[in-house]
Amino acid sequence: MPDATPVNSYPGERLGLPREGAGSIARLGRRVGALAIDLVSATLIAYAFFGYTDAATGVRFADPLAANIAFFAIQVVFIPTIGGSPGHRLLGMRLMRIDRAWTGVWRPLVRTLLLMLVIPAVIWDSDQRGLHDKAASTLLVRA
Repeated sequence: MPDATPVNSYPGERLGLPREGAGSIARLGRRVGALAIDLVSATLIAYAFFGYTDAATGVRFADPLAANIAFFAIQVVFIPTIGGSPGHRLLGMRLMRIDRAWTGVWRPLVRTLLLMLVIPAVIWDSDQRGLHDKAASTLLVRA
């Protein structure tokens, strides 16, 4: 009778990460929360500096292009400098390379561009790493 135990009994086992606690794969709730924090921050920056008022209604809006550029900048500046975006760090996560070294500059660029396309971020492997993380050889783990 074949062994019923899966190859990975928990996300990150294959990569030598602990099941839970510091260094374990960050779960979906934290990831979505961090993304929400970063998106709201980018939108507030766009609203404050690049907002416009609709002539017909008189309502002020954030410029969508400016919000996307602000999101990109937040990711690319903070990942290499503090080990994650502000949302990641506030929710107790950090981004690192597979080999546990510094992410460098090009990995955050590639990861963020793919994250902004959305589809690569919602396709995961058994270690709960999105295609954007696989392409950049990065891991989002609990700090």
